[in-house]
Amino acid sequence: MDGQVKVAVIYYSATGTTFQMARAAVAAAEKAGAEARLRRVRELAPEEAIRSNAGWHAHHLETQDVGVAELDDLEWADVVIFGTPTRYGVMAAQLKQFIDGSGPLWSRGALVNKVFAGFCSTATAHGGQEATLLSLFTVVYHWGGIVVTPGYVEPSQFVSGNPYGGSHTSNNGEVPPDESALGATALTARRAVEVATALKRGIS
Repeated sequence: MDGQVKVAVIYYSATGTTFQMARAAVAAAEKAGAEARLRRVRELAPEEAIRSNAGWHAHHLETQDVGVAELDDLEWADVVIFGTPTRYGVMAAQLKQFIDGSGPLWSRGALVNKVFAGFCSTATAHGGQEATLLSLFTVVYHWGGIVVTPGYVEPSQFVSGNPYGGSHTSNNGEVPPDESALGATALTARRAVEVATALKRGIS
């Protein structure tokens, strides 16, 4: 068995906040010794809706070259880190549709014992960050996966204040992820890689 941990960072981002956090997760995973893939889920919104928001349209064009997530990415990975903006306290529909298509993998147990983690962003403070991450983890329980969180394992987590995963309040996309949010996202990725590495060593 190949000893290098494989990480898929699978995200949805409208105006770029979650995308920046996704890149921080990829960088941290690679620094921890993993092979990482960055994948965006397919956009479901109509073109006219995207064009009606300058930031959304600009980000849509800027990330055309980012690979689109496929079920193969879930099967390939030892670690899957999901990123999403919050929509009424749950994950965005775009990410949910991708997850809903995982039935063929679930039915044959292809997601069992993989490591999963997450990060999210909200427009406002108390906008559902914890609820969103917990909704992601509910999916993992059905898959038989292993949830890894940043917890309060480093002093920086007492600043970010979210033990469930990386999170950021963007003020409706006007405030980019700060050092605290990116650091919490990086810690989440690093811990996921560490746990997956330990699992691979125990299995091999």
